[in-house]
Amino acid sequence: MKTLEIKDLHVKIKALPDHPEILTGVNLTLKTGEIHAIMGPNGTGKSTLSETIMGNPAYEVTQGDVLIDGQSILDLPVDARARAGLFLGMQYPSEIAGVTNAEFIRAAINARRDDDDPISVMQFLQQLDQTMETLEMPADMADRYLNQGFSGGEKKRNEILQLMMIQPAFALLDEIDSGLDIDALRVVAKGVNMMRGPEFGSLIITHYQRLLDYIVPDVVHVMKGGRIIETGGPELALSLEKTGYSHLEAEE
Repeated sequence: MKTLEIKDLHVKIKALPDHPEILTGVNLTLKTGEIHAIMGPNGTGKSTLSETIMGNPAYEVTQGDVLIDGQSILDLPVDARARAGLFLGMQYPSEIAGVTNAEFIRAAINARRDDDDPISVMQFLQQLDQTMETLEMPADMADRYLNQGFSGGEKKRNEILQLMMIQPAFALLDEIDSGLDIDALRVVAKGVNMMRGPEFGSLIITHYQRLLDYIVPDVVHVMKGGRIIETGGPELALSLEKTGYSHLEAEE
């Protein structure tokens, strides 16, 4: 079992040193075998949290730490964090011309393996074909340039394809349900649920209960004002769907 721990995390935008902190003391522990969901109003720091964990240089940690199995990763660049077992499913995936999906995914897999033990072409293609079939993706998407010309739903399926092929220890999934119709949501959730197990943990950022109807979390956190103000089980998300966040403001 591996552990991702966020301790008293304070974060600000590096280019705006006089701007107030976005994260004001986040504490959270995620273990493999668990699915956690983070909900909260817009602008409360949910996406900043995932970007900071992954090492986006636009953000500066002013206090606190991020640790994997007790070891700080704050000094590691993004690629080293990925090799340590982190994966970020972005809200707005980048488009990369000239690099096909298949090339990108194979390179990402090999980056986490020993240099003298790359995945074989045959094994990779068999696994890729099977995973794309599971996600109901047409075969020609493997040969298309990464996310270029993809619809929103195709980009989100492609993120889950990468997740299932790379097999990270921890996935940070930032609004993977954004802009998806019900069929695409079902397929994306199917992929995440197939990853569930003792060697995988996920932190899912979402605004809506509908995603959590398909991916039932073990723990739900509510963020407001740059920190977690309430934690509970799946019933907490159901309650928020009915009441919104106004009552939390009053309690806070």
